[in-house]
Formats: sequence, structure tokens, C-alpha cells
Amino acid sequence: MSQKILGFALSAMLLAVCSSAEAQPQKKVHRIGFLAANRTQRTEAFRQGLRELGYVEAKNIIVEYRFAEGALNRLPTLADELVRLHVEVIVTAGAAATRPAKGATVTIPIVMANDNDPVGSGFVASLARPGGNITGLSNLSPEISGKQLELLTEILPRLSRLAILGELKNSGNTQSLKGMEDAAKVFRVQLESFDVRSTADIASGLQPANTAPP
Repeated sequence: MSQKILGFALSAMLLAVCSSAEAQPQKKVHRIGFLAANRTQRTEAFRQGLRELGYVEAKNIIVEYRFAEGALNRLPTLADELVRLHVEVIVTAGAAATRPAKGATVTIPIVMANDNDPVGSGFVASLARPGGNITGLSNLSPEISGKQLELLTEILPRLSRLAILGELKNSGNTQSLKGMEDAAKVFRVQLESFDVRSTADIASGLQPANTAPP
């Protein structure tokens, strides 16, 4: 996620926190929940962005981090934990975390730091008027996937077969895959897609990709 997108995510999150803080004492230490499937570099970028905006953990803000460590089935339990801690806002890193957060609360504000199709996923009514308790960012851009394939053919002129690993039932991924399929026809590249829903599925997804005939 680019620094610009992260900046927008942080701004949206802080807006949610400040809105609930107006009626609170100035010295109150605010508590934020952070829910993600895995630990990534985005977590440190999140911390850095908070510091740059004057929010120091354990001083004027507390962040409750919950990571599923790749086990997506743990996310609902972790989301419930954050609700029981009475966090003032929940930041979610990706659709896999947003869905269980949505199921855990209809009152605590949820800020999506990264979601490729929140409308198609059923998280918000529309990008302009999300409604409910969820807001944040959408990075849906299926046209980029076609450009990515074009760049691959420039780097690998002999490219003829490409395996795609991803959560195929995700609506945003479906649109991105369609963009790549359209480009594949132009560049005469055979695409093979494999459904991967967790890190544990990567090895099983790579096996047929390696053994399938060209």
C-alpha cells in the first residue's frame, strides 16, 4: 500500500477517534483496535503515521493489535476480543479482517485501511455514502491487472503461461482477474488461476501450477 493511501487511512481513522473524543476529557488515553490476518510492514507504517501525527502508544493512545498469523478462521474470535475491550475504533487490514469486524459490532466505528471492493463485499452501501459503521479506503482498480500482465510480457518476452494465486471468490479479485484475462488474449498468454484463502493454501496451490501441462 502506498504511503499516500496509508496517509488517507490514518486520517480516516483519526477522524473517527476524534469524533468520539469531543465529549471526553482531554487526558483520556484512547484505545484503538487493529485487526489483521498477518503481521506486515504496514503495521510499522501504521505506527509511524500515528507518531507523526502526535499519537504515541502507551502515552496518549493504546493500540490493541490482533493478528491471526495466517489462520483466517481465528479472525472472528479476535474481532470479538476487541469488542470486549471496548476499543473506540477498529482498523482492519484487508477484507479478510473487515468481514469478522463487521460481524462483531454495529456500533464501534470500523476503518478499512485497505479493501479492493467494499461495495461488492457488502461492507458499505456505496463509496460516496457508505452508511453503517464502516468507512475507509477502496483500492479497486481492475484495469491495473491488465497493465501488470503487459509489463510481465515486456520483462519476459517468451512468457506463455501464468499461474495466478488468490482468493478467487473475493469480488475485487474477480474483477482484477477479468482485466488480466482480457489482456492475456491480446498477449497470447495462458492463465491458470488457483484459489488460495490462507498462507497454508499456497503450497497446495503451487503444486498443480507446477505440474499442469503447458
